[in-house]
Amino acid sequence: MTEKSILPDGPTPPEVPEAEAPPWLEELSPRQIVAELDRYIVGQHEAKKAVAIAVRNRWRRAQAPEDIRDEIVPNNIIMIGPTGVGKTEIARRLARLSGAPFIKVEASKFTEVGYVGRDVESMIRDLVDSAINMVRGEREDDVFPIAEERVEERLLDLLLPTPPEPPRPQPKPRESDRKEGTPTLYVVSPDGEVVEPDDQSDEADDVEIQRRKRTRDKLRKLLKDGKLEDREVEVDVAQQIFPSLEFLQPPPGMEGPDVNLSEMLQEMMPKKNKKRLVKVADARRILVDEELKKLVDMDDVIHDALERVENHGIVFIDEIDKIAGERGQGGPDVSREGVQRDLLPVIEGSTVQTMRYGYVRTDHILFIAAGAFHVSKPSDLIPELQGRFPIRVELKTLTEEDFVRIMTEPENALTKQYKALVASEGATLEFTDGAIAEIARIAMLVNDRLENIGARRLHTVMTTLLDDLLFELPDVDEKTIVYEAEQVRDRLMKVVEDEDLRNYIL
Repeated sequence: MTEKSILPDGPTPPEVPEAEAPPWLEELSPRQIVAELDRYIVGQHEAKKAVAIAVRNRWRRAQAPEDIRDEIVPNNIIMIGPTGVGKTEIARRLARLSGAPFIKVEASKFTEVGYVGRDVESMIRDLVDSAINMVRGEREDDVFPIAEERVEERLLDLLLPTPPEPPRPQPKPRESDRKEGTPTLYVVSPDGEVVEPDDQSDEADDVEIQRRKRTRDKLRKLLKDGKLEDREVEVDVAQQIFPSLEFLQPPPGMEGPDVNLSEMLQEMMPKKNKKRLVKVADARRILVDEELKKLVDMDDVIHDALERVENHGIVFIDEIDKIAGERGQGGPDVSREGVQRDLLPVIEGSTVQTMRYGYVRTDHILFIAAGAFHVSKPSDLIPELQGRFPIRVELKTLTEEDFVRIMTEPENALTKQYKALVASEGATLEFTDGAIAEIARIAMLVNDRLENIGARRLHTVMTTLLDDLLFELPDVDEKTIVYEAEQVRDRLMKVVEDEDLRNYIL
């Protein structure tokens, strides 16, 4: 229950209704989660359904009794499908919508313990760093208005420095006080009246205070209107001097230490302030950064970030098929199986030491793996690792109709992005239905003739179609551009039919 503060000699301040915070993605039903993903991703209903259930299960786990809560483990997922069908986008969009710490890693970048390369536990440390940056950004957004107010006052102090107070004459003691030995002071007015110090009023000081207040108010208005951005002020900037640590850097290909020695030395070395003459615009950025550091409690940020990692973190392991192979063979397959065995305890649930932030439990982190599995198959993974990914979904290859939907339906559709870019030049860009269908047909044709990279091909086709327009747009008089099917065909088929151009451009 929220307590109300009541002023001792005044009315109770009115209650300000708090804005209702949007629900976390985990609080939505699986159907609502799929609907949110549908706003950005076309098709792949089965994959969306699987991740929606996995996310909702986290909320269900939080509602379960404490004696069984820790026993409920997440249902990790393997997504199977060719490149460009939406595997990474589903995981990334899911994390962005839920506000969960997210990290994408490639399984092929890891090596077995004892070999030169990245340690599998480094992905958890990267996840912690991502969570800390996320939480710190949120806290800074919350206190940013307070930081701006403080910076405004500091800028006004720099623009209108307080002059040093002149020495004040010391009044003489009265005769009676001198006899009694009392140190009471007095001031004699022009008419001969003795005035006690407590009753003294300095009209000159009052006039000066009022004048400075009026000047400060005028400067405040000019500052808010942005008319003092080029004025130069002198600010103190912390300078830190520490020796070069190049000799401590790891060799190429080997993972560096978890502890940033440069940052440790920065904290240990004494800080030295250096005065710099900068413009108000630059001074504002420097001072805002200083105020945000004062307002944000990093210990609280780290505590919240670790809690989010352990209960809401998502790790997306791409190219997991690259470390799968037939078991029992020699050669590189031994190293692949070693990486799988190193991954197993992290995915199964273990404690990872981060050095800088303490220990992190991975029991309830959601792991989503993905791979094309053209050469290998999920059953080629070691049985223990297969058991840690009980949910498997196959993503469908995109069709020409899917390409048309991708270009028009999502909120971040390519056509909408290019319309926004063209609109910044005061122009209007339109695509007819026939033009969009032609772009989709040509993208599918290039995927068939070259390597199938899925929806990513739409980016190359759209760039080739619009590069001349975007280059000449600032200089053309016609500010309404409409693309039709024939224009798209004439512009792109020349490239598609030329094998050399097709290979290098599309």
